[in-house]
Amino acid sequence: MNPDHTQRLTRVVTEAKRLAMEYYAITKRPLGITGEIGEIEAARLLGLRLAEARQSGYDAVDPLTMKTYQIKTRCLMDGASRSQKLGAIKDKYEWDAVLVVMLDSQLEPLTIREAPRLAVVEALSIPGSNS
Repeated sequence: MNPDHTQRLTRVVTEAKRLAMEYYAITKRPLGITGEIGEIEAARLLGLRLAEARQSGYDAVDPLTMKTYQIKTRCLMDGASRSQKLGAIKDKYEWDAVLVVMLDSQLEPLTIREAPRLAVVEALSIPGSNS
């Protein structure tokens, strides 16, 4: 991301979070920006560079190591089922690790966990697992 855009993006994301929470308060439905927020927060907190939109296989790159990440996000809304699923992990593309970003009900990051590709692919190969 262009460093000149960082401050502007921070303002846009803050406003998007506010609007998403207002939308949820009115409809009890998510606005559908959780994945984007998770990617932006992971990039900001971990110093990653976001990939081009719709990049096959990964969402961000560590500019120091060139390690590539798929980023999956889940928002823990108050009163929501804890059994919500993450988006599918696509192992047919090249990537090095998966980051799982957990957001609170205000779309603020609670935790980010990393799983290396080998461990993820092994878990997905277990009979009955879902990607």
